[in-house]
Amino acid sequence: MTGFQFAKIRDKLDYPTIPSKSQVREKLRKTATIATFVAIVVGVIQTKQAQAVTVTFDDLSGSQDTVSNGYAGLNWENFYDLDTTSFIPSGYVNGTVSPKNVAYNGFGDPAVISTVDDIFDFNSTYLTAAWNDDLTVLVEGYTGGISGEKKYSQTVVVNSQTPTLFTFDFLGIDYLKFTSSGGNNAGYSGNGTHFAIDNFTFNKKTKAVPEPLTIFGSLTASSIGLALYRKQKQQQKDVNK
Repeated sequence: MTGFQFAKIRDKLDYPTIPSKSQVREKLRKTATIATFVAIVVGVIQTKQAQAVTVTFDDLSGSQDTVSNGYAGLNWENFYDLDTTSFIPSGYVNGTVSPKNVAYNGFGDPAVISTVDDIFDFNSTYLTAAWNDDLTVLVEGYTGGISGEKKYSQTVVVNSQTPTLFTFDFLGIDYLKFTSSGGNNAGYSGNGTHFAIDNFTFNKKTKAVPEPLTIFGSLTASSIGLALYRKQKQQQKDVNK
């Protein structure tokens, strides 16, 4: 048999191909990239499923009772509901975005929206001064309650003629505080630093949820890496037999 004929026969033999370390690393890199992409897609889907909730207060009695803890899955402190259908002329009536109820801060004092075991994103809300024009409202967002970390602080100014939509985008908080002050009497029969709030929009989340991107990507890359390693070892054994 000539050397040329032997070379042709050798080329036809099905020798196992052992991937080099660089090839294994490259496969791992590609696998991790795919896993990351899939995890991002999963995260986007989960985000879309967690749709924003708009609290209108219209399913409450409207009889100036306190908003009860648990309403809309949140806790409420010093917020009262009010049916403005036949209420006296005021910013409460003017500030009604979705008929027929609004909520307001009792006695003009600070009012709080919070959670116990979860966190939420405060997206936006309509605010209207009840009695005073140019009313200042300080809005603060915390994690860990009032004694925890203050993450956000924003001051807005509202009037009593029309509701104003404010976008806050306070992310990952569990304690939201409204404090009103100042302003000038708008000429109504009432007075005080009360404000009306309507169409409160938020996204509720869960604390301490592991990142799906990290878990999914790491587990997938580790599993594939282990499989490639075992395959390489087995191919080496077969060649050595």
